[in-house]
Amino acid sequence: MKHIKKTINILLIALTIVACKNEKNKPNTEKSNIEQTSNKENAIQKEQKIIFQKTLTLQNISFDIKTTGEGSIRQLSVQPKGLEIDNQNMTLEIDGQVVNAEIEDLNSDGSPEIVIYTRSLGSGSYGDVIGYSVNNGKSISQIYFPELSDNKEANIGYMGHDEFVIIETSLARRFPIYKDGDTNNNPTGGMRQIQYKLKDGEASRLFVIDKISTY
Repeated sequence: MKHIKKTINILLIALTIVACKNEKNKPNTEKSNIEQTSNKENAIQKEQKIIFQKTLTLQNISFDIKTTGEGSIRQLSVQPKGLEIDNQNMTLEIDGQVVNAEIEDLNSDGSPEIVIYTRSLGSGSYGDVIGYSVNNGKSISQIYFPELSDNKEANIGYMGHDEFVIIETSLARRFPIYKDGDTNNNPTGGMRQIQYKLKDGEASRLFVIDKISTY
């Protein structure tokens, strides 16, 4: 009887040793899966890193504006809230970075407009405007912003470095004027300011040059 018990104990000890070795040599699948999930989450977070974010509110309508991505091409997201019919998120790719955004009722119709100021990367820092106008508190439409080259007077000596700001119900744009031979960091022609008014066009609302000043 003692001999049988001794044999059983020896077998149990042997089985325990084998089980421990197998467990030690077994790949840690759970740990590996956790690491893979963590790496994926980090990659997504890096890809969706928020570069610019601002929330603007006027007349009980708000806009959450943000850009994601790195490099020259980024993703702009405009999420409206408080519209009666369509609060769909607006997304588009932009070349450069968003530097600021403002909200105002530019055409005094009781519904707001937002203007988003962008700047290209590089030494030129060429500015642009992305605008959205609210239609009677129900939906939004993009505003057309004209190329500066469409107006010869406004375009003379232009080489970027724009600044934008809303002044009452006008959109103002200011930039240095370059003369022939001026280097990018040394304009000598003074400054030009252009004021735009929001008008109703055939297909959409658009910004139209109202005044050009040089000083």
